[in-house]
Amino acid sequence: MIVGEQKPLEEIWEMVKVHKQLTVFGCNTCVAVCHQGGNKEAGILASLLRMKATQEEVDIEIVDSGIERQCEHEFFESVRDLMNRSEAVLSLACGIGVQFVATKYQTLPVYPALNTTFLGDVIAVGHFTEKCQACGDCVLGLTGGVCPVSRCCKRLMNGPCGGSSNGKCEISKEIDCAWQLIVDRLEALGRLDDYEKIPPLKDWSKDRAGGPRSFKLEDM
Repeated sequence: MIVGEQKPLEEIWEMVKVHKQLTVFGCNTCVAVCHQGGNKEAGILASLLRMKATQEEVDIEIVDSGIERQCEHEFFESVRDLMNRSEAVLSLACGIGVQFVATKYQTLPVYPALNTTFLGDVIAVGHFTEKCQACGDCVLGLTGGVCPVSRCCKRLMNGPCGGSSNGKCEISKEIDCAWQLIVDRLEALGRLDDYEKIPPLKDWSKDRAGGPRSFKLEDM
């Protein structure tokens, strides 16, 4: 899932206060799971902005709404009239959703309410951790399902380095050594011999090959 964190209220207010009408627009998929960008959060943020407008005596109409995903055209049909009436949109989607809305509505100012942070999973309720950097060259089949790109501070493809100690990274005792996790996982799978194999050099060209990456299904 994509994890994001809501920007400080003051930063958001400075972006949007110049408008006479604002739609606070939630996204009910990834960023809703981390309780930062769903319809509920859009409603709360809209209320806070209304209070801010009252305090500063700023004349602005603020409404809130949302859709399932801000990165797919089909979900915008239900809010067509709302978007046509909007003077500006404050999107609670990830950076992908913000750009999608801005491209879809070329003359509509679209502002980000969140800072997109990482691709991660849920460790426990309210606790999320980075697990993937979307590098475009997945090696999880070689490393027992533990990603050295996102979880090793040095992104080592053949580790561990000389700085790990007692299963922890030299950067911090709070950080597990990714390669210790890989070794433990391979041992549990009965594949510890795979650790002796030297993985090929990481093909970083798939991560930054010049311009935005794309993927197209040829049969669609």
